[in-house]
Order: sequence, then C-alpha cells, then structure tokens
Amino acid sequence: MGNYFTAFLIGGLICGLGQVFLDNTKYKPAHLLVALVVLGAVFTGLGWYEPLIKFAGAGVTIPVSNFGNILTKGVLLEAGRDGLLGLFKGLLEVGSAGISASVIIAFFMAVIFNPKA
Repeated sequence: MGNYFTAFLIGGLICGLGQVFLDNTKYKPAHLLVALVVLGAVFTGLGWYEPLIKFAGAGVTIPVSNFGNILTKGVLLEAGRDGLLGLFKGLLEVGSAGISASVIIAFFMAVIFNPKA
C-alpha cells in the first residue's frame, strides 16, 4: 500500500507543480509539455531519473516527463553500441512505439468524435 501512496503523492506533486506553473505564468500547456519532456531527458542524462523511478514507481513513469526518460535511455544505449549513428537510431527505435500509439489513438478519437480544429 505504501508504494501506491508514494506514487500518488509524487505523481500528484508533479501535476500540481505543473498546474501552479500554468496558473502563475503566461505560458501555454504546450510549453509545460516540452519543459517536462526536457526535464525528464536531463534527469535521465544526469542519472537522477532511475532512482526516482525506484522510489515513486508509476508516479514518475505515467507523467509525460517519462517520455524524455525513454527517449534519452534509447539514445544512450544505442550511442554506446553504434556510436554517432546510434544517436538517431536509438531515438527512432525507442520512441516509435509511443508515437505510433498516439497517432493511432488520435485517429480513432477524431473518427468517433467531431473535432473542432
């Protein structure tokens, strides 16, 4: 039960800080989205994201900051294996599943509902 509570608190803290950021600045949600992905990537590069995952579990793997973590892990893994080519290969290989799922789900949501844009 303690793991669920920790995940809830940390995930809620991330979301709450994001909402405070949006409420007190003139930035748009897209700015926050990019900032969270970049923070996830930076934390992964510094080696801070993995201990955070071990501590909070789903509390940090569900928010969008985990997308930066996933991309950075793929790039670092493939760059170590294939050098400069691995930088591009790792990004595309690891990120493709999430991007493909997002595109497919967005398509079906547009078919089911009437989008305004």
